[in-house]
Amino acid sequence: MRKVYGILGWGIIALGILHMASTPRALTASAVWFFGGGIAMALTGALNLLSRTYGGTAPGLRWTCVGTNAAMTAFALVAGWVGRASVGELVTIVGWMGATTVLSLMPSAVGTTGKRDAV
Repeated sequence: MRKVYGILGWGIIALGILHMASTPRALTASAVWFFGGGIAMALTGALNLLSRTYGGTAPGLRWTCVGTNAAMTAFALVAGWVGRASVGELVTIVGWMGATTVLSLMPSAVGTTGKRDAV
């Protein structure tokens, strides 16, 4: 489970970077918010990697990560619906975030020793 959790965390970071890279070049309020969404995704992925490594010894970190994942899953669902995402896009991103939320709740996916594990 830890390996899958690590892969999902790195995938969220990659998705956030892709989101920031695909921001429209014109400096508009919409572009700034779009870029901010990418930052939020990348930080969510980083928080999951921290929880994966230290969540067992830092319960506050773990529960912050669980809350963040739940909020980002709900946000992805609403944003996809409002943005008229295709069913495939919606299932992919909400599924990815939902799976990460479930894994963040599983003790077998969260570190208990504080030692860093390879992905």
